[in-house]
Amino acid sequence: MSDENQGGWTRVRSRLRAEVGDDVYSSWFARMDLEAIEEGTVRLSVPTRFLKSWIQNHYAERVLACWQAEDDKIGRIELTVRSAVLKSAVVIKPKLEIPVGSSDNSNRFNGNGNGRPMSVGDPGVHEALGGSPLDARLSFDSFVVGRSNTLAHAAAKQVAAARRTDPVMFNPLYIHAGVGLGKTHLLQAITWAGNAAGERKVLYLTAEKFMYGFVSALRTQTALAFKEALRGIGVLVIDDLQFLQGKSTQAEFCHTLNALIDAGRQVVIASDRPPSDLESLDDRVRSRLAGGLVVEMASLGEELRLEILKARVMAARAYHPTFDVPLPVLAYIAKTVTHNGRDLEGALNRLLAHNKLTGHAVTLEMAEREVRDLIRPQEPKRVKIEDIQRVVARQYNVSRSDLLSSRRTANVVRPRQVAMYLAKTLTLRSLPEIGRRFGGRDHTTVLHAVRKIEGLVGNDMALAEEIEILKRQLQE
Repeated sequence: MSDENQGGWTRVRSRLRAEVGDDVYSSWFARMDLEAIEEGTVRLSVPTRFLKSWIQNHYAERVLACWQAEDDKIGRIELTVRSAVLKSAVVIKPKLEIPVGSSDNSNRFNGNGNGRPMSVGDPGVHEALGGSPLDARLSFDSFVVGRSNTLAHAAAKQVAAARRTDPVMFNPLYIHAGVGLGKTHLLQAITWAGNAAGERKVLYLTAEKFMYGFVSALRTQTALAFKEALRGIGVLVIDDLQFLQGKSTQAEFCHTLNALIDAGRQVVIASDRPPSDLESLDDRVRSRLAGGLVVEMASLGEELRLEILKARVMAARAYHPTFDVPLPVLAYIAKTVTHNGRDLEGALNRLLAHNKLTGHAVTLEMAEREVRDLIRPQEPKRVKIEDIQRVVARQYNVSRSDLLSSRRTANVVRPRQVAMYLAKTLTLRSLPEIGRRFGGRDHTTVLHAVRKIEGLVGNDMALAEEIEILKRQLQE
């Protein structure tokens, strides 16, 4: 190869590194070699089929553009695998010549489902690395902020706006909430905004897609490349972590989490429960998750539900200009449909459908009829072990740290046993989990406490009354 060609290749690599950044360049282009330049065609090679497929699907136009900036006579690029050059050649063509079905670089990476990767290896691996589908409606602009989600929203905005050179403020960011309270909305908003800013690549994956990709990588013997790809991501967003199953998958998630955090990459995770309640996960994973910023999104208050409904009506008017819902109707729905945001969406969709299909105006009578099955009985409050410890400590004039300590004095032992008894009767936590939450005690200690209090309650009316008072306080 001539010195001129080699010099051109050096300049192209420098240009490519400047455009994509050091991290992305090291992950995908450091092992790319120039083989030859002939009649407007540049022949490049990489060591694995995985790298070839990834570059082809995500950086094809950018590589070609860098070469054309160096030499405008370059019309195409052949990308080959060095271990099987004759069998693995593919052609990177200019943008206008890319066949229908080839993926757009940014969109495919963002996981919005546009385009498909080439069928190299197991498609499950490439689909996972492409990310889970995103809903264009789930942006920060459409997210309604209220008292229950202010902190989660602020933290998500900070993550999305952070630049590559900014220090990571909290890692991981762990958001937990019940169904339909906005976790997925915030995670997808981070992904949209982060990728739009172009500072860092943001990959959004559900736990299910992560498992699917990892299992596919094991099956096709591309697990190492799969791991390298995940660890090259600028911001990794994992949704519904509670569904992560399998020891090997959880172990790989733990390694990936540690590698990303140690490298200063941002990790954002959502689940329906706090890290300490993810009993199926390894203690090390729970500890690492709890070491970041853990934020709970509480249930939607009536005021926030009303604001959400108003925002959704305004969004619907973009497509149905005549759609109108009187304020008393919105107030009625906000007051009576209390379960979650998805029920609010469902109620509004019913009113829209009735209005459009029948031509009848939306009235309070119509709303009462259409949404009656969404008016659910109030569910009992979900009691947390932390709340039990706090309320019991206050009732018996001890500190929460006393309950978790190894102290065996009478004024601490009885409150501790009461707290353990309430944890067993008011929560779904197992005996080993309760023991861990009370200073790392063995499950037999918890069982002894539960049986002790059960035995006393039948004979000690004062203690029975105290426990009933504590239960009412916790369930209010």
